[in-house]
Amino acid sequence: MAEHTFDLVVVGGGVAGYIAAIRAAQLGMKTAIVESRGTLGGTCLNVGCIPSKALLQSTENYHQAAHKFKEHGINIEKLTFDVKQMLARKGGIVKKLTTGVEFLMKKNKITYFKGYGSFVDKTTINVKLLEGGGEETLKTKNTIIATGSEPIELPMAKFDEKQVLSSTGALDIESVPKHLVVVGGGVIGLEMGSIWARIGAKVTVVEFADTILSMMDKDVIRTMKKTLSAEGLEFHEKTKFTELKKNGKDLIVVVEKDGQKIEIPCDKILVAVGRRAFTKNLGLEKIGLVADKAGKIKVNGHYETDVPGIYAIGDVIDGPMLAHKAEEEGVACAEYMAGKKGHVNYRAIPNVVYTWPEVATIGLTEQECEAKGIEVKIGKSTFGANARAMCHGETEGFVKLIADKKTDLLIGAHIVGPNASELIAELAVAFEYSASSEDVARSIHAHPTLTEVIKEAALAVDKRSLNG
Repeated sequence: MAEHTFDLVVVGGGVAGYIAAIRAAQLGMKTAIVESRGTLGGTCLNVGCIPSKALLQSTENYHQAAHKFKEHGINIEKLTFDVKQMLARKGGIVKKLTTGVEFLMKKNKITYFKGYGSFVDKTTINVKLLEGGGEETLKTKNTIIATGSEPIELPMAKFDEKQVLSSTGALDIESVPKHLVVVGGGVIGLEMGSIWARIGAKVTVVEFADTILSMMDKDVIRTMKKTLSAEGLEFHEKTKFTELKKNGKDLIVVVEKDGQKIEIPCDKILVAVGRRAFTKNLGLEKIGLVADKAGKIKVNGHYETDVPGIYAIGDVIDGPMLAHKAEEEGVACAEYMAGKKGHVNYRAIPNVVYTWPEVATIGLTEQECEAKGIEVKIGKSTFGANARAMCHGETEGFVKLIADKKTDLLIGAHIVGPNASELIAELAVAFEYSASSEDVARSIHAHPTLTEVIKEAALAVDKRSLNG
């Protein structure tokens, strides 16, 4: 068993881990990264953000060709789709990106161990290698735990990834389901449901909470429910999933709604009720660390745990389970470790739903402002009045800005519309610099662009919209 010595060992090669490793190497630390998947990039690159967006784009292209090309004067006869090719394209994108991350390790002189890492003691990591059955011992001054998260499995619906699917299995369905039941009306459930609904699946969403997207602004929820219903998704809200039964080759999903039991026959079920931190089998007990019931690890403002020299970032600590949040924590953690000033503005983290239209938000919802007793001013403008949106043929949705009534500070931004995931970046910068609605309103936006809807919403905060 070989022994190696490092300034930093990062356990977990997802977005949080590999970015932390790169930044640490840039700052002069001798760095190693340990990943048990066999490829770098974590859930995001391998079985999450990237493959889902690849399939969303493929099915959106098909949907556009089937339903919207004709108004542009483009006629297609006998339009078909090929699920096998969609999956192959997705796989190619994933391979290219994960291979690229491995190249970044070499470029930054980071030693990459393919294996399962666990603590022997506070300064020693044991790596059980994936290939050859051997082991490596890593001695380190500092360790970052960045092992990410995994889908929550329900006891009555154990994943087999053939009929009972996690988000991972939902990305590899080889043919369009006849009827897909999605348990969970959050981001993952709606994105996966949209993929398969666009190419012909019947999709039923079962949500225990009062509404889908329950953490989002009420105007966003109202619009998305209407839009997705028109796309073919059926919603059962305030509904509890209680049992899964076999019916020959098919399934029966049993739910309770308004005190009544309802049986929903289907051929596939996607369980998308959330994710939990993946911290099991890390040997945390050997270094005196205890994860909470959700598997999360407590850290201080510099991402250091209760054990000096041991840090944690990304999905294994509190906060939204978002790749971009994890990435920024990776950078900040490495910088703190090097004696520099790290920075993550948790007030300015965008959240995106990649359905169509897309949803993108930052900050507080109108409901949260009411609950906190914050007096606000609200400006809203629709894409229906925007020239570029009309040219695109994508006029559904709006921009809603929430400002503090006393200071005009922007405290909430909510977009439903075309390219919302890109448009939110302007408001992320505005939040980073503590902009007011007046600042955004007086910024010159190119014409014609979709971004003008943001300007109009900012003007509308003070009831002086010009084109909305």
